[in-house]
Amino acid sequence: MPVNAIGTDQLSGIEEESDIYEAFAPHVDTANISVLTDTPPGKKPNLKTFQDVQSLIQQGKKREAKLVLRENSWPTNSPIRSQLWPALCTQHHVGKTMLDGFYWDMVNQVFGTTELPEKPIMLPPFVDSTHCLPYHLTRKGRAVADRVVSVLGYACPDITYSPTLYPITAILLHFMSEEECYHCMASLVAPKDKVFITQTKLLYEVTWKTVMQIAKKHAKSAVLYLSRLCPGQKSERIFMDWCWWILGGLPFPHLVRVMDCFFHEGIKVFYRVALAILILFHKHSTATNSEWDADTIKNDIDNALPKFCKNIPVSPAKLLRTAFSIRALSSTYISRIFLKTEMVLKSKSVLSGSKQMVRSRSSDNLPTSQSQVNVQMMSHTLTIREGAHSPDVRVLSMGVFPTQAIKSKVCDQDDLFTLWSWLPVRITMYQPVLLYTTEEHGCSLTTFYVRVEQHEPTLLMIKTCNNEVFGAYCSSRWFERNLKDDRGQRQAYFGTGETFLFSLYPERAKYPWVGIEGDKGLGHASELFMAADSKMITIGGGEGQAIWMDENIRFGKTDRCQTFNNPPLCASGDFEIRVLEVYGFVECE
Repeated sequence: MPVNAIGTDQLSGIEEESDIYEAFAPHVDTANISVLTDTPPGKKPNLKTFQDVQSLIQQGKKREAKLVLRENSWPTNSPIRSQLWPALCTQHHVGKTMLDGFYWDMVNQVFGTTELPEKPIMLPPFVDSTHCLPYHLTRKGRAVADRVVSVLGYACPDITYSPTLYPITAILLHFMSEEECYHCMASLVAPKDKVFITQTKLLYEVTWKTVMQIAKKHAKSAVLYLSRLCPGQKSERIFMDWCWWILGGLPFPHLVRVMDCFFHEGIKVFYRVALAILILFHKHSTATNSEWDADTIKNDIDNALPKFCKNIPVSPAKLLRTAFSIRALSSTYISRIFLKTEMVLKSKSVLSGSKQMVRSRSSDNLPTSQSQVNVQMMSHTLTIREGAHSPDVRVLSMGVFPTQAIKSKVCDQDDLFTLWSWLPVRITMYQPVLLYTTEEHGCSLTTFYVRVEQHEPTLLMIKTCNNEVFGAYCSSRWFERNLKDDRGQRQAYFGTGETFLFSLYPERAKYPWVGIEGDKGLGHASELFMAADSKMITIGGGEGQAIWMDENIRFGKTDRCQTFNNPPLCASGDFEIRVLEVYGFVECE
């Protein structure tokens, strides 16, 4: 990147010593890497060390670590990243820790040797060949990136479309070994609670539509400006490439600083940086004597933002300050827009809702062969209409699959598959595990919290003494009942729009969040997903509670509520609980 692309009043130092590249891995070509610092000449920056950040992570002080990562402008060549980035990535790891040598065993399985092949490696189909960005990797470095991505594709067959996976792999390889890079990438594709890398075409579309929605509110002037220049669908098309403004457009020193924050906080960092790019683009294109006049932009609107990013006229620190100073852009708000967008897109391509879902029994809605194994482990609640204490029931509740019991209850198995088809697709890749059942763990809300509260998501299933079966998929941890808002007050309700209700007997129906079709003017009442304290549990609110249970998990009530627009889930409204079961989801062994 040309040095003159950044004003001298905004950048204060450029190091050009011959030994500044010791921080980079051997498979990096350092010839064209510009090393920028944001400290005045002759003044030593007061930067935190890796030990400082590691200590915060180990103590669980994620917010403090977040602020350190946002505010410390480590130079591009700082050796801190060879330790920092692996530590940031692996904190998100799900499941068992990989043993030393695991990656090389995988390489041997896939390629039959650990030697780098001389011929180009055929990349997995989820890779977008137009965005295999190598940055400053050497020819060998690119071969290493190809191999890491190929092994990851072999280990994660559920990834179907992930164009950002390759460039993020290439960025990591600038500061670490091949094996470390694989472990980092494996950690980034695994989390259920935080998105780093989208892995399906649907979710990739959800991200750009999410950026477009939040930009209309938080970068309103910039969006209106672009809309005037390219009315109609063309302005929407600009947002389809939003992540390439960052991964393909920003100079490497800027990108590295963005990744410092991304590896800790997830994709919301990209959202903020994309909005900052829009804001800065609008500011500089409407300034006096700007090279970005309206006619120039209009004539090449598709390339305007990528070109602006390549020569962005602010320092990395100024870009991040702009991104993180956008007010009222909370993670909760972003998640809500993301989930709402995802559900709207799904509703267009997949039949949803209670009656439609019952009619739709195509293979698209049935579990995969792996999922069927998971389904069969799930429940005694769904197989006990003829009695609560049979030997078969007992075996099922312990997570073992007695074939004969299921075969004798065909209708129950159909219920099971229907429920599985209603779960978010990503959750069906995990194995259900029984966390709590009143038959084994007693009828106590205290015990319920001890066994369940740290799991996300959870599936609650209730069988009443009248043999009705219903429940809820709960998207957030029950521990969130203890969290406080900015004013130090406990939040009454929590959860997200992914939460839904269901009934399985005597009627089969799903009741999703009303927000999937828009709020319909209900306001706050349409977002009362989950609530709990020491005396009760509630799911759904607004003019009634969809499910309410007492502290002894013995009696409950069900009414119509505005959050899900559901009817009462049992005929009488009041019910006595025969069995409550709660399931969590873990990685398949």
